[in-house]
Amino acid sequence: MFDLATRTALVTGGGQSVGEGIARTLGGQGAHVLVNDIVAERAHRVVDAIQAAGGSAEAVIFDVTDLDAVQRSCASTGVIDIVVNNAGNGGAEGMRPRPFKDMTPADWEGPIRVNLYGVLHTTHAVINGMLERGWGRLITISSGAGSIGVGIGVSPYSAAKGAGQAFMRSIAVEVARTGVTANSVALGLMENVAGGEVTGPLAKSIPVGRLGTPDDVGAMCVYLASDEAAWVTGQTVHVNGGSLTT
Repeated sequence: MFDLATRTALVTGGGQSVGEGIARTLGGQGAHVLVNDIVAERAHRVVDAIQAAGGSAEAVIFDVTDLDAVQRSCASTGVIDIVVNNAGNGGAEGMRPRPFKDMTPADWEGPIRVNLYGVLHTTHAVINGMLERGWGRLITISSGAGSIGVGIGVSPYSAAKGAGQAFMRSIAVEVARTGVTANSVALGLMENVAGGEVTGPLAKSIPVGRLGTPDDVGAMCVYLASDEAAWVTGQTVHVNGGSLTT
């Protein structure tokens, strides 16, 4: 089951953290993995790791916020069967505890461009090919912040993540009879967001008693990318150790 040996998968933001875990896991199931990052060194490091484990991978360097660059890169790589829209961040200065009333457009431009426009750009670059071939998997890595209010300073990021989920649902309906599926994976607290003295308290707040790992996310992406998940589309799957149930 879940054999991806004939598939090519693009993972945006695949050079570190969750993206790296997704890329490695897809590679471990036989997919040829296109590891994207804006930092070439990171992408090549993950490619080397996948190849060292016996997998197949190559680096593709582009910024997901640059539509022309996304289109050129995707066109040059050939067939792309699976896209994992993982690239994302909280903006140039991260998510600071500052209410929206004190923000300016410069504060929300970054999160919207990466977390929403990045998804739109990559999806637009690959979807026609998927439709022509009658098979494709679109997966967007989102956040629980796109479904619930999570605190001060997160509103632009939450808006972008929620919009990405809505976009996947709409695309899923558009292409439902074509062999292409579209889903979101909404993450809970991940082990890369904190360390040291705060890791223990965070873990205790999660019903299963630990933070999420990149491998946890990769496993879900393998399933959603598989032939076996053909009837799963338009969904937001929460991968969070039970911290948010729907």
